[in-house]
Amino acid sequence: MSDEASSDHPQSPTDDLVVTTHQIGSGRSKLNYTATTGRVVLREEVITDGKFTGHQPRAQIFHTSYVLDDADPATRPVTFAFNGGPGSSSVWLHLGLLGPRRVIMGDAGELAPPPYKIEDNLESLLAVSDLVFIDPVTTGFSRTTEGHQADDFHGYGRDIESVSEFVRLWTSRNGRWLSPKYLAGESYGTTRAAALAARLAENDGLYVNGLMLISSVLDLGSVHYSEGNDLPYALYFPTFTATAHYHGKVSGRLRTRVAEAEQFAAGDLWVGLGRGNRLSVTERSDLVQRYSALTGLDPEYVDRADLRVTLHAFAAELLRDRGQVIGRLDMRFAGWPTDHNGDHMEYDPSHAAITGPYSAALNSYVRSELGYSTDVAYNILTPKVQPWSYKEFEGESVEVATSLTKAMRANPHLRVHVACGYYDGATPHFAAEHVFAHLKLPEQARDRIEWAYYEAGHMMYVHEPSRLQQSADLAKFVTETSARS
Repeated sequence: MSDEASSDHPQSPTDDLVVTTHQIGSGRSKLNYTATTGRVVLREEVITDGKFTGHQPRAQIFHTSYVLDDADPATRPVTFAFNGGPGSSSVWLHLGLLGPRRVIMGDAGELAPPPYKIEDNLESLLAVSDLVFIDPVTTGFSRTTEGHQADDFHGYGRDIESVSEFVRLWTSRNGRWLSPKYLAGESYGTTRAAALAARLAENDGLYVNGLMLISSVLDLGSVHYSEGNDLPYALYFPTFTATAHYHGKVSGRLRTRVAEAEQFAAGDLWVGLGRGNRLSVTERSDLVQRYSALTGLDPEYVDRADLRVTLHAFAAELLRDRGQVIGRLDMRFAGWPTDHNGDHMEYDPSHAAITGPYSAALNSYVRSELGYSTDVAYNILTPKVQPWSYKEFEGESVEVATSLTKAMRANPHLRVHVACGYYDGATPHFAAEHVFAHLKLPEQARDRIEWAYYEAGHMMYVHEPSRLQQSADLAKFVTETSARS
């Protein structure tokens, strides 16, 4: 066939997978494993005049899997992992916590300079579970195929559909239907994981053993400020206290002060916000003073804010006397604003700190160690997916707590691990607790939910003591849950 004829009839896209073998550790802790990285083509059935006429390619999903050599697939767990955004690749969980290699970036106040290093992750979850890291459409190297609009995938429903199809496809192709299976999501990835568990069970009969919800957000109304919604003002409050404690604005033991803040937020503050201008002068003054004492903010500032200080305002105000603004993803991080009179954070110092190391590490790692070569840009955390569609929730709150409840009722063996960082300004721990406290589950089902707390931020594994503890916590969760199967 001539080149001209070939250009008129482009070939259908195909998988472009690269397979390599590796090992980490030594002695009894040595892990020999096979890595597979590249893009898998997702296809959809084509129905014409009520008849099946074939499968049409619609997207290419980039992923990296790690499978332990010589393990029994019938008993060996497998974990499907992804981050959130929406618009985030899986790089953070991949090279920060779960994968066999990790980036060395330092921590708040002690950041490593570029160029960055990658080293073996001897605490990798690979010790107890095979791993599959998934980049949804438009993130990482994942893209749509010719004839399909990327915007079609930039929304709650189609995202769940495409990721669930990838999970089903990988499970079938790798003969893992009888393996214990887990979903690990971070941030919006927890939203995805909860909905995914329900969809996989309902559509494919694929029941997962457990969910690892890292920095959980199952109801966006619990963390999004909007007119008439006082809930976030109360649910963020304990995070403000923890942050003020870290930066020396509140004294005492961290967890003692956070507990005080939780009691205040769920009690008198919540009642006061609900009463609005019906508060007496004395009642209002008392709330302002207690708010100030637990956050380190000036009482006059709290009063002017009407007891409703937003996260962005808090981040700009707390260290104003030092000429600094604090982060959102990790409120331990501080930076310098250009406008010292600004009423909101103009950038996130914690996001700025993590982007460079993870981007450099991923782009080097997939090419030099995993052997995957491409000129396509790896979208670490891209705004190209915005606006993200929530059309399925028109006129309703965007929440997947209902989906989680549905999945746990359908599968009485499904267990959930929830991980929270005290300095997480994106998905505050008290908001997660609030949502889980309202799950419509019988008491015996609530015993299948466990919690872990870390003195760190959104990506709690940036903090080395938290990374070590979290790695052990997740390994224990997978091991104990799989033993029940």
